[in-house]
Amino acid sequence: MRLRALLDTDALGLKLLGGEDELDRGVRGVMTTDLRDPSRYLSGGELVLTGLAWRRDAADSEPFVRILVQAGVAALAAGEAELGDVPEDLVVACARHRLPLFAVHESVAFATITEHVVRQVSGERAGDLAAVVDRHRRMMTSGPAGGGPDVVLDLLGSDLDLRAWVLSPTGRLIAAPKETAGARGTVPALDPEACARLAAEHLAAVRTGRRGPHRVVLDRTTYSLFPVRGSGHGPSSESADPRETMLADWLLAVEADAGDWAEERLDLLQGVTQLIAVERDRRDAARTVRRRLAQEVLELVQTGAAPAEIAARLRVAAPVLLPGLGTAPHWQVVVARVEWEDGRGDAGPVTQALLEEILVDPASTGPEPSDRIAVAHTGDEAIALVPLPSVTDEHDEAGPGVLADALLDSVRGPLTAGLDGDGRLTVGVSAAVHSAEGLRGALEEARHARRVAAARPGRVCAAGHQELASHVLLLPFVPDDVRRAFTARLLDPLREYDRRHRAELIPTLEAFLDCDGSWTRCATRLHLHVNTLRYRVGRIEQLTGRDLSRLEDKLDFFLALRMS
Repeated sequence: MRLRALLDTDALGLKLLGGEDELDRGVRGVMTTDLRDPSRYLSGGELVLTGLAWRRDAADSEPFVRILVQAGVAALAAGEAELGDVPEDLVVACARHRLPLFAVHESVAFATITEHVVRQVSGERAGDLAAVVDRHRRMMTSGPAGGGPDVVLDLLGSDLDLRAWVLSPTGRLIAAPKETAGARGTVPALDPEACARLAAEHLAAVRTGRRGPHRVVLDRTTYSLFPVRGSGHGPSSESADPRETMLADWLLAVEADAGDWAEERLDLLQGVTQLIAVERDRRDAARTVRRRLAQEVLELVQTGAAPAEIAARLRVAAPVLLPGLGTAPHWQVVVARVEWEDGRGDAGPVTQALLEEILVDPASTGPEPSDRIAVAHTGDEAIALVPLPSVTDEHDEAGPGVLADALLDSVRGPLTAGLDGDGRLTVGVSAAVHSAEGLRGALEEARHARRVAAARPGRVCAAGHQELASHVLLLPFVPDDVRRAFTARLLDPLREYDRRHRAELIPTLEAFLDCDGSWTRCATRLHLHVNTLRYRVGRIEQLTGRDLSRLEDKLDFFLALRMS
């Protein structure tokens, strides 16, 4: 299709800001991105959609446009929802590089544009079977009543007599056909074990570089597995490292041997995967707000922002992640890292997508259950902010929440197959906290738990906050002279200060650790003003040279008190 055709479609809400002489360029695909450098996902001919989150100041526009032009994209479309009018520096940069630039009205979702382009491009590739694909598209894009990818699978069964299912990379069922009788009998449900085995075979095949569709035989039934990639990860992106996307891609499992198919039939199934990819793009677009909330909270916590500022951001996050919740929830922090053995590749984004999938209840189906999960990433580490509805009981504790020992049970098989001989996934889980003041400690706790998991053998490992206290079991085996030296070095300065000034630093330290570093809870327990508590903790840090905001120093004080 031509760029000019996009302007002729009123429903897309596009306004041309520059590049009128280039409107006869062809569009071969579409990609949504807010990366500063999306070149690894571009193969040429794409319409690039961006919300401008990559732009921090005017100087960012020139290098971003230059990267797009070097990749051979057809045009750029910038959304007005984030910044209002498209910045003039971006208009100038596109004009300088002769890159057509469109503005997308804030009322138009990127998914609407994506669906339109995919509909046009896929229609051209489907050849003589275009009528079937068009019917699927109409059902797919007819709104909530259309049923999403489930309807596509139903029509594959009714029109082509193909049984098919959409699975997540960990084997969770995303979409399934209705159990209706057809020419080949009633469509059976795929049990969780079969889903996990198909996902494992798919990841193993992609990891070894085999081209799809992949043929798998389970219990005498043959399946063909087709990757379902988002608009930024099309099949033509052969230069991209497959490890960067394989742990995030959905797959279409078809009960048939695609090795016997004609080229036209294969093209049709590839077109169907593109339609299903629209649903995946919708999911990714819906996650943008949650990811941004998590990123903002993470940056505030890591830069030592005031608890009141963090609390205000949490109050914004709570209704987004738990709609209808009357009070602020408890929170847990989960940290994950994927590490490749050769040390190459950008593991941060794939770890982010993978952690979002891992945190979904494995028994749930469909693409929506991740709506209560916010995951950010920094470097090669992904960090999830998981809300837990407050449960009021006599201990004022949150519910069980995320448990490390159960978190990876259902996904261990597929992920081990995908990482075997190439990488590792390690996960750490914090205890629940109920205030902004406890969030920094929870982050450190989750990171420390992840390091505990990393010390274990295996491709996929997790550890929880409960395991951080297991060192108490080793205390009886510590020699007496070592125990005395350790406790004296940490606690004698405090005891001496208490003896001379009656400052009660030791009781304050014990209460502070018992309250998990929460200033308000500790101050309430000791019947002190928070400022008085901060003064005492500051005196403890000054006398010992330690920092009670660091998990390692908290553990040392905890051990010293236990051994004294």
